[in-house]
Amino acid sequence: MLLEQIQHWGEATFGVPVSADALRACETQLGHKLPDQLRQLLAETNGIEGEYGLGLLWTADRITEDNAHFRNNSDFRRLYMPFAGLVFFADAGNGDQFAVSLSGNHEVYVWNHVDDSRVWVAPTVMRYLEDWMTGTLKV
Repeated sequence: MLLEQIQHWGEATFGVPVSADALRACETQLGHKLPDQLRQLLAETNGIEGEYGLGLLWTADRITEDNAHFRNNSDFRRLYMPFAGLVFFADAGNGDQFAVSLSGNHEVYVWNHVDDSRVWVAPTVMRYLEDWMTGTLKV
Protein backbone atom coordinates (compact mmCIF):
# COMPACT_ATOMS: atom_id res chain seq x y z
CA MET A 1 0.00 0.00 0.00
CA LEU A 2 1.27 3.44 -0.91
CA LEU A 3 -0.23 5.02 2.19
CA GLU A 4 2.09 3.05 4.48
CA GLN A 5 5.11 4.67 2.82
CA ILE A 6 3.70 8.19 3.09
CA GLN A 7 3.02 7.95 6.81
CA HIS A 8 6.78 7.89 7.49
CA TRP A 9 7.54 11.14 5.63
CA GLY A 10 5.94 13.69 7.90
CA GLU A 11 2.79 15.03 9.51
CA ALA A 12 -0.33 14.62 7.42
CA THR A 13 -4.04 13.93 7.72
CA PHE A 14 -5.44 11.28 5.43
CA GLY A 15 -8.96 11.16 4.02
CA VAL A 16 -11.11 8.07 3.74
CA PRO A 17 -10.60 6.19 0.45
CA VAL A 18 -12.64 7.44 -2.48
CA SER A 19 -15.30 5.04 -3.73
CA ALA A 20 -14.81 3.30 -7.05
CA ASP A 21 -17.91 5.10 -8.36
CA ALA A 22 -16.56 8.52 -7.36
CA LEU A 23 -13.23 7.71 -8.96
CA ARG A 24 -14.96 6.73 -12.21
CA ALA A 25 -17.05 9.91 -12.06
CA CYS A 26 -13.87 11.98 -11.68
CA GLU A 27 -12.35 10.30 -14.73
CA THR A 28 -15.54 10.71 -16.72
CA GLN A 29 -15.65 14.43 -15.94
CA LEU A 30 -11.98 14.80 -16.86
CA GLY A 31 -12.49 12.83 -20.07
CA HIS A 32 -9.62 10.40 -19.42
CA LYS A 33 -8.27 7.95 -16.88
CA LEU A 34 -6.09 9.22 -14.09
CA PRO A 35 -2.46 8.09 -14.07
CA ASP A 36 -2.19 4.80 -12.18
CA GLN A 37 -0.25 6.06 -9.15
CA LEU A 38 -2.64 8.97 -8.61
CA ARG A 39 -5.61 6.65 -9.02
CA GLN A 40 -4.15 4.18 -6.50
CA LEU A 41 -3.47 6.93 -3.97
CA LEU A 42 -7.03 8.22 -4.17
CA ALA A 43 -8.31 4.68 -3.69
CA GLU A 44 -6.31 4.56 -0.44
CA THR A 45 -6.92 8.13 0.77
CA ASN A 46 -9.23 10.68 -0.77
CA GLY A 47 -6.90 13.57 -0.10
CA ILE A 48 -3.88 14.27 2.06
CA GLU A 49 -3.74 17.45 4.09
CA GLY A 50 -0.41 18.72 5.33
CA GLU A 51 0.53 21.28 7.90
CA TYR A 52 -1.66 24.43 7.92
CA GLY A 53 -4.23 22.73 5.67
CA LEU A 54 -1.89 22.44 2.68
CA GLY A 55 -3.38 20.26 -0.06
CA LEU A 56 -0.65 17.64 -0.53
CA LEU A 57 -3.13 15.55 -2.50
CA TRP A 58 -6.53 16.95 -3.36
CA THR A 59 -9.73 14.96 -3.08
CA ALA A 60 -11.18 13.45 -6.24
CA ASP A 61 -13.88 16.15 -6.18
CA ARG A 62 -11.34 18.95 -6.03
CA ILE A 63 -9.27 17.36 -8.79
CA THR A 64 -12.39 17.25 -10.94
CA GLU A 65 -13.49 20.81 -10.16
CA ASP A 66 -10.10 22.53 -10.37
CA ASN A 67 -9.09 20.80 -13.60
CA ALA A 68 -12.42 21.68 -15.22
CA HIS A 69 -11.88 25.29 -14.16
CA PHE A 70 -8.31 25.39 -15.48
CA ARG A 71 -9.27 23.80 -18.79
CA ASN A 72 -12.52 25.67 -19.45
CA ASN A 73 -12.02 29.16 -18.05
CA SER A 74 -11.92 31.59 -20.99
CA ASP A 75 -9.58 33.97 -19.14
CA PHE A 76 -7.18 31.12 -18.45
CA ARG A 77 -7.24 30.08 -22.12
CA ARG A 78 -6.27 33.61 -23.07
CA LEU A 79 -3.57 34.03 -20.40
CA TYR A 80 -1.93 30.60 -20.17
CA MET A 81 -0.65 27.75 -22.30
CA PRO A 82 -3.14 24.84 -22.54
CA PHE A 83 -3.55 22.59 -19.51
CA ALA A 84 -5.00 19.62 -21.43
CA GLY A 85 -1.93 17.38 -21.00
CA LEU A 86 -1.86 17.81 -17.22
CA VAL A 87 -3.93 16.80 -14.22
CA PHE A 88 -3.59 19.20 -11.31
CA PHE A 89 -3.71 17.32 -8.02
CA ALA A 90 -2.07 19.46 -5.31
CA ASP A 91 -1.06 22.99 -4.42
CA ALA A 92 2.06 24.59 -2.99
CA GLY A 93 0.16 27.03 -0.77
CA ASN A 94 1.44 30.05 -2.69
CA GLY A 95 -0.80 29.88 -5.78
CA ASP A 96 1.42 27.41 -7.63
CA GLN A 97 -0.06 24.02 -8.47
CA PHE A 98 1.36 20.52 -8.90
CA ALA A 99 0.29 18.50 -11.92
CA VAL A 100 0.99 15.05 -13.26
CA SER A 101 1.55 14.62 -16.97
CA LEU A 102 -0.91 12.47 -18.88
CA SER A 103 1.81 11.25 -21.24
CA GLY A 104 5.02 9.29 -20.89
CA ASN A 105 5.91 8.19 -17.38
CA HIS A 106 3.40 10.53 -15.69
CA GLU A 107 6.02 12.85 -14.29
CA VAL A 108 5.13 15.69 -11.92
CA TYR A 109 5.50 19.39 -12.73
CA VAL A 110 4.88 22.56 -10.76
CA TRP A 111 2.93 25.25 -12.58
CA ASN A 112 3.93 28.78 -11.64
CA HIS A 113 0.77 30.88 -11.63
CA VAL A 114 2.70 34.12 -12.16
CA ASP A 115 4.79 33.34 -15.24
CA ASP A 116 2.93 30.22 -16.53
CA SER A 117 6.10 28.11 -16.39
CA ARG A 118 5.86 24.37 -15.88
CA VAL A 119 8.94 22.94 -14.22
CA TRP A 120 9.68 19.25 -13.70
CA VAL A 121 9.87 18.39 -9.98
CA ALA A 122 9.59 14.61 -9.66
CA PRO A 123 9.52 11.42 -11.73
CA THR A 124 6.36 10.15 -9.97
CA VAL A 125 3.52 11.32 -7.73
CA MET A 126 4.96 9.30 -4.85
CA ARG A 127 8.37 10.90 -5.25
CA TYR A 128 6.72 14.34 -5.28
CA LEU A 129 4.99 13.50 -1.99
CA GLU A 130 8.17 12.17 -0.40
CA ASP A 131 10.26 15.16 -1.49
CA TRP A 132 7.58 17.71 -0.53
CA MET A 133 6.84 16.17 2.85
CA THR A 134 10.50 15.73 3.81
CA GLY A 135 11.43 19.26 2.71
CA THR A 136 13.63 18.19 -0.20
CA LEU A 137 11.31 19.86 -2.72
CA LYS A 138 10.84 23.60 -2.42
CA VAL A 139 9.07 26.01 -4.77
